[in-house]
Amino acid sequence: MVTERNWAGNYGYRAPRIAHPASMAELQDLVAGAGKVSALGSRHSFNDIADTPGTLVVLDMLDVGISVDTQNMTVTVSGGTRYGTLAAELQRRGFALHNLASLPHISVAGAVATATHGSGDGNGNLATAVVALELVTADGTVVTARRGDADFAGMVVGLGALGIVSRLTLDIEPSFDVAQTVFEGLGWEQILESFDALTPSAYSLSLFTDWSGPTAGQAWLKNRTDQAVLPGGLPEFFSGAPATEARHPLPGVSGSNCTQQLGVPGPWSDRLAHFRMEFTPSKGEELQSEYLIPREHAVEALRTMRSLSGMVTPLLLIGEIRTIAADQLWLSPNYGRDGIGLHFTWRQDEPAVKAILPLLEAELAPFSARPHWGKLFHGTEASLAPLYPRFSDFTALAGRLDPAGKFRNAFLDRTVFGR
Repeated sequence: MVTERNWAGNYGYRAPRIAHPASMAELQDLVAGAGKVSALGSRHSFNDIADTPGTLVVLDMLDVGISVDTQNMTVTVSGGTRYGTLAAELQRRGFALHNLASLPHISVAGAVATATHGSGDGNGNLATAVVALELVTADGTVVTARRGDADFAGMVVGLGALGIVSRLTLDIEPSFDVAQTVFEGLGWEQILESFDALTPSAYSLSLFTDWSGPTAGQAWLKNRTDQAVLPGGLPEFFSGAPATEARHPLPGVSGSNCTQQLGVPGPWSDRLAHFRMEFTPSKGEELQSEYLIPREHAVEALRTMRSLSGMVTPLLLIGEIRTIAADQLWLSPNYGRDGIGLHFTWRQDEPAVKAILPLLEAELAPFSARPHWGKLFHGTEASLAPLYPRFSDFTALAGRLDPAGKFRNAFLDRTVFGR
């Protein structure tokens, strides 16, 4: 039995074996010979999505092989590469990704497979940048799928159910600079009255709150210097005042581990994530959940969350509100709809958190809330399938690519296949 645990330490993997193939041939042989197998990325999932009763495969020994195609404006990279590593290399060469998640420490394949996202009204989640992917299927065959192929939109957010994603090709663009400014004490009434005017105010915007009181805690505005007027000199932002020193999302915690703020312009690779690559924030001290809500229900959902403060706030370290653009990836929580993400960073009291998740999900159900696949949630296939118009298409695709269920595990049986 392996002794690996996830990033937060709340889950111990139950697989009897872990492997680190050093070549594609070794990876293909390993998959072909396994009874059950799953890929394990940066371990930033908070549930059992990456576990298996067979062999865990970690791609950290495969050549990163970052290859930039300047003609087609794409980059190809190993699935096990971390976004921070990729971002630094792209910036060195004068290129950029459209967005990053809060943490640069996560692996490309893992983030894509779970539709992990950054923020911005016009920004799709990280998976929307995928142009092509290379998949090692159950018999060890390598399958390549490209944007425009019949099943491509079903393969990108694959939850590990289709095979081991060994390489991905992503859209890139010319490098750009970002200035990040934090405002504090935004009034909730101003937020709710002007939400549709607030979120377009930056290329990427996050609101941090514990849902209690008359004001939200912080607004983090990340503006591209080539697209927007910088807000750093404004006396206020929706009644919030600019911070005068670096802030951390958690009140009272030093902002030294966070990316540069105070309106100082710098490379996208050093601003779009919330935390610096050289630090691993909050490790072992938190749990996470997140629900994606259609944009048209945003204000009503925010009002509902404020009414639930008495239940949520005592267990919460901090909450975050972000916006994400719609996409057409079958199991993306943003499929077919612009939305907002309601993110919960919980205290590490898993029994208490799991006890309130059914209640929280029941309150958010009228808004067709879809959970983030890599975080803690209560729903099962019975409640999730109706939320995704292409859900049955995905299960049929999994049946074709993995008829014997080599890549299935308890998580997939519970949430996707209904077993």
